[in-house]
Amino acid sequence: MKEKNYLFSLDMKVRDYECDLQGVVNNSNYQRYMEHARHEFWESLGDNFGRMHEIGLDAFVTKVTINFKQSLRSGDRFRSCLSCYKKGPKLIFAQDIVREDGVMAASGEVEVVAVQNGVLTRGEYFDELMKDVLQNPA
Repeated sequence: MKEKNYLFSLDMKVRDYECDLQGVVNNSNYQRYMEHARHEFWESLGDNFGRMHEIGLDAFVTKVTINFKQSLRSGDRFRSCLSCYKKGPKLIFAQDIVREDGVMAASGEVEVVAVQNGVLTRGEYFDELMKDVLQNPA
C-alpha cells in the first residue's frame, strides 16, 4: 500500500465493548474513531469545539461516507489518520483507520461547515485557523 501523507494521526486501541457478536468492531465505532481524531487535531491547532460554541461559532458535520475494508478486532492497535482541504465553505476531512501492521481498516470522508450565530459562513474561520496546514484535494 502506498504511504500517505497525513496532517494528523492518533494511535488508538480497540476496546472489548466496541465489538459486536461477530467479534469485530461495530461499524458505528469507526465514525467515533474518526471523530476523536478530528477533535484531537482541532486541539493541536490551538482551539476546541467548546470554546468555539461559547463565541457563537459551531462546526457541523453535514456528510459522512465510510468505506469498510478490513474489520478490526478487540485489542487491535490502529491509527486514526486525517488530511483536510477546503471546498467552497466546507472543510473536507479525508480520514483513514489503519491497523498497526499497515492494513487499511476503513477510509472515509467527512464534510464540515461553520455556522456563526445560526448563519452558515463561507468557512473563513477554517481558513484562518488552518492557513498553514490546508491541502489541495488530490
